[in-house]
Amino acid sequence: MKINELVKFRKSRKFRNSLTSRYLMIIMIALLFLQISLPFTALIYFFYENLTKSSESVQGKPYPDALALEKMWHQEAKNLDGRLGEQINESLLRLWQTYPHSKVFWVDRNNKTQLRMPDQGDIPEVWNTADIISFMKKYTDADPFTVVAFIGDQENKGQGFMVFQLPRELMKGSSVAGNNTAFYGIAMSVMFVLFIAISWLFFSRIRRRLLRLESAMTAPRDNGIPAPIELKKRDEIGQLEAAFNHMIEQLEESRQREQEEEQLRKQLIASLSHDLRTPLTVIRSHLYSLQKEQLTEQGTSSLALMEMKISDLATLIDNLLSYNLLTSGRYTLSLETRDVLRIVREGAAAWYPVWEKEHFEVDINLEDDPLMWSVDEQWFRRILDNLFQNIVRHAKTGRYIGIWTEKREGGAAILIADHGQGMDAASQSKGAGIGLAIVDFLVKEMRLCWEVDSSEKGTTVILYHENLNKI
Repeated sequence: MKINELVKFRKSRKFRNSLTSRYLMIIMIALLFLQISLPFTALIYFFYENLTKSSESVQGKPYPDALALEKMWHQEAKNLDGRLGEQINESLLRLWQTYPHSKVFWVDRNNKTQLRMPDQGDIPEVWNTADIISFMKKYTDADPFTVVAFIGDQENKGQGFMVFQLPRELMKGSSVAGNNTAFYGIAMSVMFVLFIAISWLFFSRIRRRLLRLESAMTAPRDNGIPAPIELKKRDEIGQLEAAFNHMIEQLEESRQREQEEEQLRKQLIASLSHDLRTPLTVIRSHLYSLQKEQLTEQGTSSLALMEMKISDLATLIDNLLSYNLLTSGRYTLSLETRDVLRIVREGAAAWYPVWEKEHFEVDINLEDDPLMWSVDEQWFRRILDNLFQNIVRHAKTGRYIGIWTEKREGGAAILIADHGQGMDAASQSKGAGIGLAIVDFLVKEMRLCWEVDSSEKGTTVILYHENLNKI
């Protein structure tokens, strides 16, 4: 995605498609939740009541609801005002026949129980104040539904009272499911769960998209760069994904430019190295001829300096060629198990005349037992040569080189030390560090490790196998 395409993507992102607008919508729903849910629940309950009333008639529940029964019973008590006992019995008997599942009885002015339909053994024959209080306490808001009315519908007339009882399950609108409080509670709970589910779904989708982006960022392809993400939505996360894709394109372009520049650099180094070898050979031949001529002391000194610098230049060219050969993959290391202490001894023996010429103190203390590592012998010798050469060129003032082994848990390490001024000190022959770059590359390719401890008192290079680093 190019810059102009990314800018166009950002401008095309509408507010209604953003996560902000969706989140604000959820907040608004939460604020209006109670105001909307209450009338909505009442509407549902209205339809539910109509359905249950019709279904109750079908299921054989002919009795009206509590209000209708209570009104009917009080009206009947009012109609019996001043009636005789036989008349009251006949009237209550007719009512009982209308409601055959009910219990009906009445108590006269002398507190004696009269008609009982059907026969009820738990009804006292004579009532006292305690019996009346106990009865009212037992059946208030209980099952069966109980209505008590004074005959004449007034207590002060002293004509007694009559009682009507009916199981609540036979009454319309009196089941558990029809209870207003329970219904509203269930309806509110359902709507609250629905609101939570919508919120969870909203944030769950955001989480999945973020995890997808995280997975794409932490799963690079073979070239070390993550794969771009398919854009699906134009919200804030979509904008982040678009920026991520733009970053990937920039990385790929940068990687391509870097590879092209690296290839050009390697070709340039290879060409220059080959082109410089011919004039160096000619210069060396002429220097050799000049050494046979009669020269002054100053001319001999200049000739020696020229020879040393040409030797340094030849070494630099050789290092450039080697580094170019190794990094371009044109040479594959052949790793074989070898006694590296033997290779160190042979390398030190080859460099001993040079150290002796420069008046170095040579301190070599290697173990007698072989130290077997998997190395490419030729290039391991190159590592040693580069380290020895650095000491001769940059640590000459110390006049010391030490080579010894150090016991460590899991094996042994090889130490090469000098008493120079350290790597941070200035040196007239200090170069670009190609020699140490070759050492670093070869050490990693052979699965070895190395450490450098440098100070103004000297430098120590430690070579060891990678297995030591894991212990």
